[in-house]
Amino acid sequence: MSIYAIGDLHLSFNEDKPMNIFGENWNQHESKIKINWEKKVNNNDLVILPGDFSWSMYLKDTYKDFEYLNKLPGKKLLLKGNHDYWWSTVKSMRNYIKENNFDNIDFLYNNSYEYEDTIIVGTRGWNLYEDNDENKKMINREITRLELSIKNGIDNYGMNKEIIAFMHYPPIVKQNLQKNEMSGFIKVLKKYNINKCYYGHLHGMAIKEAILGEHFGIEFQLVSADSINFDLIKIK
Repeated sequence: MSIYAIGDLHLSFNEDKPMNIFGENWNQHESKIKINWEKKVNNNDLVILPGDFSWSMYLKDTYKDFEYLNKLPGKKLLLKGNHDYWWSTVKSMRNYIKENNFDNIDFLYNNSYEYEDTIIVGTRGWNLYEDNDENKKMINREITRLELSIKNGIDNYGMNKEIIAFMHYPPIVKQNLQKNEMSGFIKVLKKYNINKCYYGHLHGMAIKEAILGEHFGIEFQLVSADSINFDLIKIK
């Protein structure tokens, strides 16, 4: 059994939101993802989707997007992205999933998830480039949520399993490297000895801004759909 990741599906079966503004490679991207997914993933595998799953504004309008996801093999774990306006409470979303018999989907939000010998934690994160009071407030809130997720995982599943973190926004940006300065997100990951973090959010030309590889003792990887050619990457 394996763990895979792919972010930023930006599904719009109920909306008119073409993603090819970021490049022609986004044409029919749902079909590309489906083909690649079915080649790799078995029903016992886990797939992490770190944000921007659906363009729908309300949960009631996400049916076709979740139907597409539910039909794909594997267990799916969704994290909130900045465009997931449909996102509500975990209770409401789980009720919606249950009511529609989407039985292989769950959500990561101030909680954690255990898969074999691995604990999955994470949060949405926030834009690290803007420096103003409101932005700092949002960043601090998301740092707190990341730590809550990690503590939930340790409390529920113990300290002897590997913890892998997922975020939507990049937890590290170029200014961190230029100043040799850890962001608050990195400090939390270091505090709990987490050495793998996967994130999304960046598309098109912005992909070149991604920080990849090992920095501050943590391995970072961008998994937005177009950055990985609409193909899932194997985490474990």
